[in-house]
Amino acid sequence: MQRPPGLGELIGRLLTEAHGLVSDFAELAVLDARRAAIRLALLLAAGLGAAVLVVTAWMALIAALAVWLWGEGFGWPAALAIAAGINIAAAVGLGLWMKTLAKEMPFTALLRQLRGEPPPGKAELPHSVQVPTGTPGVVRSEPVHG
Repeated sequence: MQRPPGLGELIGRLLTEAHGLVSDFAELAVLDARRAAIRLALLLAAGLGAAVLVVTAWMALIAALAVWLWGEGFGWPAALAIAAGINIAAAVGLGLWMKTLAKEMPFTALLRQLRGEPPPGKAELPHSVQVPTGTPGVVRSEPVHG
């Protein structure tokens, strides 16, 4: 008859199993990260290819506009100036859009949460009380009337 394992042996087995479990999860995380990095690289490459195609299409449209304007009696300098003006207007529009994007600081939602501030446009309730929901540790705020 074999004697039941002692506490030390049980703790040793538990630590060995925990180490194996953590090791398996770490390997899974590394494999998932590698897969995500490969997909990101493929997405970036596809985005770059699409950007090249959009730019060449834009250039063809501008060239077609210049040729059409020349066919309508505009001189080449005027047709090219109109095409350049369209490009400059598009660049200004993109620049203004980029300026609005750059105004918002990164991680604003995270920083707001860490500071304990409410989301923009949602003020905290002026007079509220914490009411239990019936679930241990869970409460909700309700306004106090009166």
